[in-house]
Amino acid sequence: MRFWPALACLLGSASFAAPHALAAQSPLALGKPLAGTVTGKDTARFTLRADSNTVVRLRVDQRPGNVGLRLLGPRNTVVRAMNGSAKGPEELLVITNEAGAYQLQVVAADTTGGAFAVTLLTNERLSTDPKRQVDQLLALWDRRDGPGAAVAVWRGGRTVFAKAYGMANLAYEIPFTVSTPTNIGSTSKQFTAFAVMLLVEEGKLSLDDDVRKHLPELKDFGQVVTVRNLLTHTTGYRELYNSLTLTGRRLDESDYVGREEYIPLVNRQPALQNAPGTEFNYNNTAFGLAAMIVARVSGMPFEAFMAQRVFGPIGLTHTQVRADVRVPVKGATVGYSRSDKDVWRDLGDLGGSMGAGGIYTTLGDLQKWAEHLANPKVGTKASVAQMMTPFTLTDGKSTGYGLGLFVDTQNEQKRVHHGGADVSHRSMLALYPDLNAGITVQSNDGAFDSSIAFRLAEAFFPELAPKPVVARAPFDASKYEAKKFDEFAGQYALDAAPAFVLTFSRAGDTLYTQATGQGKLRLTPTSDTSFAVQGVQASVEFSRDAAKKVNGATLVQNGARQRASRREGPVVAAWAPSATELAAISGRFFSEELETFWDIALVNGTLVAKQRRATDVPLRVTAKDTFTGGAVTLTLERDRVGQVIGFYANVARSRDIRFARVR
Repeated sequence: MRFWPALACLLGSASFAAPHALAAQSPLALGKPLAGTVTGKDTARFTLRADSNTVVRLRVDQRPGNVGLRLLGPRNTVVRAMNGSAKGPEELLVITNEAGAYQLQVVAADTTGGAFAVTLLTNERLSTDPKRQVDQLLALWDRRDGPGAAVAVWRGGRTVFAKAYGMANLAYEIPFTVSTPTNIGSTSKQFTAFAVMLLVEEGKLSLDDDVRKHLPELKDFGQVVTVRNLLTHTTGYRELYNSLTLTGRRLDESDYVGREEYIPLVNRQPALQNAPGTEFNYNNTAFGLAAMIVARVSGMPFEAFMAQRVFGPIGLTHTQVRADVRVPVKGATVGYSRSDKDVWRDLGDLGGSMGAGGIYTTLGDLQKWAEHLANPKVGTKASVAQMMTPFTLTDGKSTGYGLGLFVDTQNEQKRVHHGGADVSHRSMLALYPDLNAGITVQSNDGAFDSSIAFRLAEAFFPELAPKPVVARAPFDASKYEAKKFDEFAGQYALDAAPAFVLTFSRAGDTLYTQATGQGKLRLTPTSDTSFAVQGVQASVEFSRDAAKKVNGATLVQNGARQRASRREGPVVAAWAPSATELAAISGRFFSEELETFWDIALVNGTLVAKQRRATDVPLRVTAKDTFTGGAVTLTLERDRVGQVIGFYANVARSRDIRFARVR
């Protein structure tokens, strides 16, 4: 995790430095690109003026180079920051909250940076007409030279809005229409859960069955993993796709993944990552296994069961499971991702995704599905209610996830939803049961942000409009006594990632925070216990225990809240291994579990992880004997005399995969 948000690819992510050299500020004019170059800690600055509630859309062309964008508002606070990819063009879209001068900062997103060009594409007031809002927010996909998107909104059994933009197939110049089938990725998981519930209703299986009752070839880990654990992401199994990236499998280049890999992957685990039911860990492995159970119990191939028992009876006439990604889906969209040469690439679908994904469907069929969940034609309301009931972990905490569905609220209205992402397809289905309403968005552009569905829902459903904020006297940061900060000073480790430590300190009247492996950033008080992190879109809130002693902090970034617990005792200095120590770590390592080699090499004073089919990953120290590079964290294993004999690799949702040194 970095303060500056970056979209990490599976084996690497951008590394951002704090802005450095001041550069002249160049005004942006609509449609007129401005070029520049940034390296090291350079910061290029561009300005524009915008009214409140205005749609601002910017494009940066990396030519070549890897740059990051940050848009600051009139109060010099970060409105949006991004680095979606390390190459090619990127677009940033925001809706402003206040009128005034905005500043776009462009920085080098890696050690080299590079040349770029910035263009202001849109600067117009957000329409009060929801249908016009859709046009404004999806303008990027309203084109004939790129992939598209589609939106449908319904309420009370009536379609309120349905429209498609852009192209479904670039090779044959076929437009995206409201009836075009498209890959909905993990939005498919609710269909798999529903199939399981049909078999539960028939008494053919129970949610509390041991999965080995139906898949006896699965390894016995000494703890019962149930069917319910599969559907709630609480198994303790490794995540299929995350694990395979450590083998050098290039999922971003459509490397083959087969369903035959699921069970061997699980069986090679030496132990479960966590006891079943104790931890939510979003997991495609589990839903792939659930589809296998449906097939075993029903005696039918999963795709046939879905067609005959679910899609057909409900009337989903344009919906199918793509069991084999090499077999085309008639009339369907092709998924595209943009290359660093600014051309669209057809990368295909993830293999082996059936059960976890793999469904192609249309806007109309998704509306039928949503209305069916409200009033089931197949199955029972009791089963649907179970799907929409969040699972409770053994410690009593809710996961916010039922059976194949996320359950939460949006501006105090209940929301049931699930998004999906295949290689180059994106989707979101959001239901508002108390409003008898819903929305779905689909796209065949790998850069599409499907969470835009939630904002569009607010435009169409007045009940979702944000509640007015009660005015209160603004906090006067100039009157904050800096010495009060001393009770917060110290180190706080993220509960979800203890190796990531936030250090808080004070120098005179200046307050600082420093994240593991990053430089110091200044803090500005926003209340007696909360502080904004300068230059990034993040803030920190401190908490106390019953005795009023400061015991933790919460990092708020991009809408997510990460709890951190205070470390007692003196501040621990960062580990700074010498060149000799780094050289002693270097070597070749092999994972019996994944049957793959990784080399750790010392290159120009930096450890670099290398795999023959993967991009080299520079590693940075994050704690004693712990290194991070992109999405991968390595923790060294030493023998009794301190020699490095291996490491444990964590990559996103797969943890503790051991690599032993090859002697």
